[in-house]
Parts: sequence; structure tokens; C-alpha cells
Amino acid sequence: MKTFMLAVMLSSVSALPAIAMSQEQFQETAKKVFQPVIKEYDIPGLAVGVSIKGKHFLYTHGHANRETGENVTADTIFELGSISKLFNVTLFALAVQQNKLDHKAPVSDLIPTLKNGTFDRITLTDLATHTTSGLPLQVPSELHNEAELMTWLQNWKPSYTSPMRSYSNISIGLLGYITAKTMDMNYATAAENILFPMLGLSSTFVNVPTAKQSHYAYGYSRNENKPIRVSQGVFSDEAYGVKSTANDMLQFLDVSLGKTDNAVLQAAVKMTQTGYTKTEFYTQDMLWEQYPLPLKLDLLLDGNSAKMVMESQSVDIINPPLTPQRNSFLNKTGSTNGFGGYVALLPSEEIGVVVLANRNYPNEERVKATYKLLEQLNIVR
Repeated sequence: MKTFMLAVMLSSVSALPAIAMSQEQFQETAKKVFQPVIKEYDIPGLAVGVSIKGKHFLYTHGHANRETGENVTADTIFELGSISKLFNVTLFALAVQQNKLDHKAPVSDLIPTLKNGTFDRITLTDLATHTTSGLPLQVPSELHNEAELMTWLQNWKPSYTSPMRSYSNISIGLLGYITAKTMDMNYATAAENILFPMLGLSSTFVNVPTAKQSHYAYGYSRNENKPIRVSQGVFSDEAYGVKSTANDMLQFLDVSLGKTDNAVLQAAVKMTQTGYTKTEFYTQDMLWEQYPLPLKLDLLLDGNSAKMVMESQSVDIINPPLTPQRNSFLNKTGSTNGFGGYVALLPSEEIGVVVLANRNYPNEERVKATYKLLEQLNIVR
């Protein structure tokens, strides 16, 4: 019955939540949905934001820092984990739109030390869609810098001969490294000086500045329940290093829904929402994971399962690529050891959702709670 109810909501514009919904109504609804999750997983602090046709609604709960008692607000900075990858591909798409990169180019064209090997066959688009047929999730622990990683990549061979989706921080890390290199700067500088200002983000960072440190939440580890922050590693900035607020993420989602007058940025956004491969559960865009409507909860949970992160998956190449589908649901999860986040888009209805927490709790629970929130917003209208 629940699947049917949400399917009806997401397939009918007339069933959308009213933009006239009050902030109080939204906060009460979000509280009812997320309080059981907060309690079950002992989540210290949470921010839930929804943009409906450009109007923002926000619910916050708990502490950004349990030790000091500082509360979560709209300006609390959370670690985004792999949601950071959405910024990486947006920067890449901008470089393509500005003719600084060819998205079909082999990786070895941009990194000559990788010529005459595997990366003669892997393109930049393959990196942006995890279609590398076996690159591992993490940079091997024995590698301590980019030079060591490049040497390792010279000798790396794919695990499969057919196209496979292998979710990988190395894959997206290489993409960000290459993109920033074409701009004659490192990735953090390119993101903070070019991308974030273009997106209209004022409290989004790779390296949180001293003036903003008081807003930077502490994460809390699952096992020891101690305050922690993300650690640095090879390609950490590119793969999972962005920190942001609920307010800024709603702005990012608005741009992702096409709300910008910058034609180049609009084209870049559309590129990130183009479908390049088909997995068992969804269409793989440039990091966005795209589901058709009406949405089915079981499919959404399968697509956000650990299996999709930890195991390589067979894919069908979409040729020509699938142009952005407004009648779709796009999402992305992200985690660090102390934080857990989730973002989603409904382009046809101009709805964006962000959920940020300073606890790494299961992806399944983030998805189910967001699903339920969308259900409830169909009632409160």
C-alpha cells in the first residue's frame, strides 16, 4: 500500500505538496518521520531540507557538538562523504562545456604516464560513471601520495573484460585530479574558487576556514561514539572531502533542478544527469543514480544497498546516452566515519531533498525515511 501511495504521488502533479505549506507544518512532519530514526541510531544532530519550486523548508534537531551542547542549525557544516562526488562531476562537466576537456578522451591522454596500458581504453566518462571494470573502492592503504598511486595505476589491470560498474574513490578521484589539472590548480582550489561560487554556495568547503570552524559539526563514530572528523588521504578531497550546510545544499539542489541563468552551468548540470549505463536497478548518470517514475521503494533500497558499493555490477552501455529525464527520481548517498547524508531530486515536480546527520547510520534508513517524508508531504498540503 505504501509503495502504491508514493507511486501515485510521484506520477501526478496534482498530488504534489502545496508550496503554501507552512514551515511549522513541515517541521512537524519531518519530526514525526525522523524522530524514530534519530532514537534508534542515537543520531546526535540532523538537518532535513526540502525545496519545492524554489521555496525552502527546513527541520533541524539535536547537537552539532555533544561536548559543547551546540545545536544544529541551517548553518551547521556537515561532512558530505560521497555526495561530494556530485560536485566533482559538475566541475568536470563545466570543463567539458568550456572546451577544456573532451569527455570521450582516454584517461592516458591527460595523464601521459598511464599511456600504453589499461587507461588507453578507459575514458573520462567511464571515470565519471564508475565504468572501469574493477577499480577498487579505496586507494590501497600502502599508497601515500599521488605519485605512488600513479605508479600503481600503471600496472593495474581490469578484473573483467566486459563493461562493469565498479564504485571507486580512485575512479572519481582521477576525474577530479584531471579536471583541476586542466585549470592549473589542485582540486580543492578549483572547487572553492570556481565551482562553489558559480553555484552560489557561501558555506561549502573542501577545507573549512578558521572563520567557519565554529559551525563545523563533529561526527560521532558508530563503534566508539566519540567525536571525529574525516581524515586526509590520496584523493580524499575529490572523492569524499566536501563539507556543506543544509542551506547551501538546498541551493545546490535548486541549481541541479535548472534554477540558474548561467547557460554554461545549465548545460553542465544536464550533462551530469545524462544516462550512460543501465544497471540492474537504475540508470547511472554522472554520479546521480536515476530511477523511473512511478518510484518503487524496493527498487530504491536495492539500488542503495551495500552490494552496489562493495561489488562490481554488470551494466549495459546506453548508446546514444539517455538525455535528462524530467519524469525521474535521482539520488545519492554519502558517508564518512562520523557522518551520513542523502540527497534526492524530482525534476518534473521541482523538488529537492537533503538529509544530513553527524552519525553514519545505514543508507537503507536514510532512504526509507526520505520516502516516508515524501509520502507525508502529500498529506500535509
